[in-house]
Amino acid sequence: MASGSGPGMGALADTPGRIIAFPGRKPAQVAFARDELQRILDLYGRMVAAGEWRDYAMEFTKDVAVFDAFRRAAERPQARIEKRPSLRNRQGMWTLFGEHGQVLKRGHELAGVLAPIERRLLKSVDS
Repeated sequence: MASGSGPGMGALADTPGRIIAFPGRKPAQVAFARDELQRILDLYGRMVAAGEWRDYAMEFTKDVAVFDAFRRAAERPQARIEKRPSLRNRQGMWTLFGEHGQVLKRGHELAGVLAPIERRLLKSVDS
């Protein structure tokens, strides 16, 4: 049984948690898919266990979905992961930003964009 997802949403929910976009319409906001969020939160958990990160924030707008990871809550984010579907056909919809806003990695695949953080995590575990 299908139910509407609200006026102007441009999508239809056919089962709980699953959104199907109408052809030709943009969704009301960009979000992480379940497997994308699972991968990001798995990395976040390992960074917390290593003592690198302590807090996170997420933001969802019509153009971008953002995951920020903080060393301390009062600081700027140590890492920022952005998903911008509008860049999918250009340099890739995934971007990893560093603490000072510099672009560390761009790409079409989330795993490749998270690689610099994964390497840093391996170095801190080996030390």
